Amino acid sequence: MIKVSVMYPNTPGTHFNHDYYRDQHMPLVKARMGGHLQYYTVDKGLAGGTPGSAPTYAAAGHLFCTSVEAFQTGFGPHTKEIMGDIPNYTDIAPVIQISEVVVGQP
Repeated sequence: MIKVSVMYPNTPGTHFNHDYYRDQHMPLVKARMGGHLQYYTVDKGLAGGTPGSAPTYAAAGHLFCTSVEAFQTGFGPHTKEIMGDIPNYTDIAPVIQISEVVVGQP
């Protein structure tokens, strides 16, 4: 299992529409990827690691797929449409990481 994390740094002066991301963008990703996407999660940043500090990321979306190849097959043909939707919810450039899930829960 792999996880594609798309993280949006919490930078002063930027905006992030959490409702649009949760209700429109991520369902779009799921619809386009179909069976290549096992499931996804959405995080909304609340705080940093020390009391009273701001969150490092305003938000993050995580896509869980069986393999990198499954992700690429499902996402690749729809990259332009999915990436083109980003300005509808944020002006933050995302940070992307692909990880192997070594411990998880069903």
